[in-house]
Amino acid sequence: MPSHPSVAWLKRTEALSGPAYKRLAQALEAAIAEGELQSGDLIPAQRDVARRLGIDFTTVTRAYALARDRGLIEGTAGRGTFVRRQTGEDEAGLVDLSMNLPPQPQGLNLGALLRETTGLILARTDPAVLMAYHPGAGSLAQRTAAAHWLAPTLGEVASERVLIASGAQTALTALLGLLARPGQTLIVEALTYPGLLAAAAQRGLRVIACPMDDQGLEPQALAQLVARHAPVAICCTPTFQNPTTATMGQARREAIVEIARKAGVLILEDDAYGLSPTEPLRALASLWPEGVFHVATTAKTLSPGLRIAFVVAPVARVAETSQALHDIAQMPPPLMAALVTHWIREGDAQRVLDGVRREAIVRRRVAAEILPVALGGPESLHVWLELPEGGRPGLLLEGARARGLSLVDAGSFRAPGITREGVRLSLGAPQKASTLSRALREVAGLLATGNRA
Repeated sequence: MPSHPSVAWLKRTEALSGPAYKRLAQALEAAIAEGELQSGDLIPAQRDVARRLGIDFTTVTRAYALARDRGLIEGTAGRGTFVRRQTGEDEAGLVDLSMNLPPQPQGLNLGALLRETTGLILARTDPAVLMAYHPGAGSLAQRTAAAHWLAPTLGEVASERVLIASGAQTALTALLGLLARPGQTLIVEALTYPGLLAAAAQRGLRVIACPMDDQGLEPQALAQLVARHAPVAICCTPTFQNPTTATMGQARREAIVEIARKAGVLILEDDAYGLSPTEPLRALASLWPEGVFHVATTAKTLSPGLRIAFVVAPVARVAETSQALHDIAQMPPPLMAALVTHWIREGDAQRVLDGVRREAIVRRRVAAEILPVALGGPESLHVWLELPEGGRPGLLLEGARARGLSLVDAGSFRAPGITREGVRLSLGAPQKASTLSRALREVAGLLATGNRA
């Protein structure tokens, strides 16, 4: 912790507009969000700030009070005012590289935005309405906002086809129950999302693994598996696949859709990361609206705490899809659905997404400088380290744990019959890129020394 207060961040006020006290609070917030100010840093006394900026002492007092209300700073009698440890910040010695979260959006305070939006919604809406049961899968206004949000990947889509769900896991579980009966077959990626495997097992479904290359599902292998096993659905994540980060190019997307269409096999598209790229690719559902069930989520693009996902169903199956979602979770959480809708309408969702992208690019660059990661676009929230068979990932995980790092290996992602080894490193959970960098250097050191603890 520095003994002298940092003052460089005060220059940020020059590029901001609005009342002086708000500009000062915003500058402080941005400096913390971008890592210029760290937890525990001493910030200048109010009279010093007033002198440096040429503003009234009372203006600084008002700015510091606003920052304190937002949870940015805290004061200690006789010691001064310090940057407060932010919610969710890494505890000393513990760095989580296992949870695949979006990073805090660069240049934004998500907590402050959440508090502001929640206050607006509660002021405009009868709380009794928010706390009541809401039949259906979202209001028309919410579904219209969602259709607008998904336009970069889906193009123009009728809002009647868009359903609001309480998270992607709920949506995937409901869709598997709708599309398949116990004992029927799904084709999945060789390494795939553990939640999908868990939902399939819960439903008593037979899972067949399809080989993958650097663009995901291999078309020739997929065609052979479809002909041999007559699956009811093909499940895949076409953008920043979890865990490998493989991304289908446009030609690959068209090839996968054509195989499914010719065979009359439905596709369950888990497009959790579809909006993550700065230039999103077309979703499979835009290529075959009649045969693709599309799931998108706010968990990877905005914040996992929102618990809101969007399901786009073929027009002929909207009603039964809505019923399937209702059977699993009754309704999406009303306050969260209202909040996400407000963010989309007011442009806040886009601002958060842009901030997440900017920070993700920084972190992906950090990872590429330290580790041998080749796949994945610059905005990917995770990277995949392939290990040779016999690479003993258990030793790597053990060594990481001894250094206070939490990793997840291929065992969590393997479909039946798959033996590939590797480790997924999630880049978003550490609160600061500097913390991530230190953690990745520890991983690199373990790899260089044969994974020894």
